[in-house]
Amino acid sequence: MSNEKVMDVFGHLEELRSRLIISLIAILVTTTLAYIFSDTILNILRAPAGNMTLKAFSPLDGFMIRFRVALYGGIFLAAPVWIFQLMRYIEPALYPHEKRYVIPAVIAMVVLFLTGNVFGYLILLNMFGPLTGMFGVPGESPIEYFSAADPYIAFVVYFLLATGLGFELPIVLFVLIKLGIVSPEFLRKQRKIAWFIIFVLAELITPVSDPIVAPTLVMIPMIVLFEGALFLARHAVPKRAPSTTPEQKTV
Repeated sequence: MSNEKVMDVFGHLEELRSRLIISLIAILVTTTLAYIFSDTILNILRAPAGNMTLKAFSPLDGFMIRFRVALYGGIFLAAPVWIFQLMRYIEPALYPHEKRYVIPAVIAMVVLFLTGNVFGYLILLNMFGPLTGMFGVPGESPIEYFSAADPYIAFVVYFLLATGLGFELPIVLFVLIKLGIVSPEFLRKQRKIAWFIIFVLAELITPVSDPIVAPTLVMIPMIVLFEGALFLARHAVPKRAPSTTPEQKTV
């Protein structure tokens, strides 16, 4: 490998390191801020379960659970910063006429991520009734739900992150099409397979007793986003340069 290529690799790694540091500092600041309001965030997260009191098992759980909640809040609040840093890292690989899309892409990614979180939270509000109902009537059923804080918070945070990232589907498709990895025509031909994959993802992030209704509620907006991305994909495909071959004249 030539010295120029080695320097180029190290330059990319240095750029990546600086972007990661900025993102981590932003998350650290917002996590600290969120920790101050961790009890408020905890009350918001336990609302889907009917505001039941969450039980802890370890003396350290009081801090660790609040820290986990604050970390999620920090990632949520710092989304504009780390998404912007991600796009700035990708920006040098873009053509000059493509760089004007960086800021709109950042705004779109932030809005989609936050929208996905809000949507996931609304799903959670209607999810725990069927979930806890599977345990049966308290005092009569051989199984009783114990509201342990750690697994409950882990489940809620995972679900919200999953729905937030799932709503980034249009941006992911746009980038894949722009890089030439897939084409709009290919995605249209494989639409049924794409819908099936979306349904499988919806099943994975909605582990409720009803295997149809809740996953469908998650799947519908993701399919709308997928179809919207396909509709807008024509703007991602580079236009072909006009042929410079002169037309043959008939004699």
